[in-house]
Amino acid sequence: MRKRYVICGVSGRALGMFVMPILTEFSSTCELVGLLDCDPLRFTTFRTRFPEHSHVKTYNESEFDQMIVETKPDVVIVAGRDDTHARYIVRALTNHLDVITEKPMATTGLDCKRIIEAEKASRGKVIVTFNYRYAPIHTKIKELILEGKLGRITSIDLNWYLDTHHGSSYFKRWNRYRDISGGLSIHKCTHHFDLVNWWINQTPVEAFAYGALHYYGANGEWNPAEEKDGRYCGTCSYTEECSYYARWNRRQKAVNVPDDHLGSLEDENQTYPYTNYRPDRCIFDGDIDIEDTYSATIKYSEGALLSYSVNFSLPYEGYRLAINGTKGRIETMEYHAPKRTPFPTPVQTIDYFPLFGSKETIHVVHREGGHGGGDPLLLEDIFLGESKHKPFQLLSGARDGAYSVATGEAIWRSVKEHRPILIHEILNGLKQQSKA
Repeated sequence: MRKRYVICGVSGRALGMFVMPILTEFSSTCELVGLLDCDPLRFTTFRTRFPEHSHVKTYNESEFDQMIVETKPDVVIVAGRDDTHARYIVRALTNHLDVITEKPMATTGLDCKRIIEAEKASRGKVIVTFNYRYAPIHTKIKELILEGKLGRITSIDLNWYLDTHHGSSYFKRWNRYRDISGGLSIHKCTHHFDLVNWWINQTPVEAFAYGALHYYGANGEWNPAEEKDGRYCGTCSYTEECSYYARWNRRQKAVNVPDDHLGSLEDENQTYPYTNYRPDRCIFDGDIDIEDTYSATIKYSEGALLSYSVNFSLPYEGYRLAINGTKGRIETMEYHAPKRTPFPTPVQTIDYFPLFGSKETIHVVHREGGHGGGDPLLLEDIFLGESKHKPFQLLSGARDGAYSVATGEAIWRSVKEHRPILIHEILNGLKQQSKA
């Protein structure tokens, strides 16, 4: 008997990451029985892309309970805008249903607390789709740590870089607003915090951070004109003078501005397929209220210290990682999206340095697929059940999701409040007294 799935939030991610595999690769064991969204045009996009499945029932956002009664799902997939996640996760758990949710699990620590409490009272369980865990390089790092190559972990250096193509995309869309995305320390950086938490098997305790909006917003130095808010790349008269636009787009205005999260879903009439959705809002608008640069220190439960930074406007994309322990050190450097990188990039390897020995370079078998080859492997564990042959658990749950979100919230709150933030403050809604 096939397992029945409904999806809350018919986003581009939902269509590519979940709908397509359910209807094709995993159709022998999975069945899509319902879609929920606030925008009817998203159902039209679904039917256009999957016309043979036009019979799948659709519901508006106020009809969650009706959808559950009529479709009788086994699993609810949550893949809409970040601020909707907690709402549907909690309601699914209240109905004793399993949940698969996109990261971030929620946008606040308090919503994470609600989810954890709902899961405790439910027969359902939560899976958070942290696909970076599944990238072969990342699983190899986990293996090296478990083998004791590093001994007790003492410190981690992680510097993440997003290029001017990917980084700027967050400031063209709804991600630019903290109240619906949590800010990029939550929307994006939860990926990174989960990796570190998982690698070292320690719990974050406290965070201190600096952050700023250096590149985007009203004071962005690359703004080509002193204009009022409300410009769109698709109609802007300054695109030839805008370095961010000119670097990645042609001058021909008939060509719609590409969107990472929609891809080929734009139609031949050059209109966006969702109501009130534009992925080309001006990156220099004054209403942007999030940061594009962070530098943070995070303390862990067993004494490890993470030195973390992220920058959303750089010439190339990737990350530098070093993990230090009482027996040695590992280093790796990833150049992501080599086609967008203006120089030759090497294949990623891992360098292992024993504390008293010679360097060893470890080559890893790389895989095809999104997120460093992690997406296809994650989907197998989600839709076929986690492999019993792995030496450690890869699928993440509500607790993992909560600590990654709480770390991200602690970082932006530290930036605003100019003080260290305890993670338990975030998860329990406490207000620590500011230290004099």
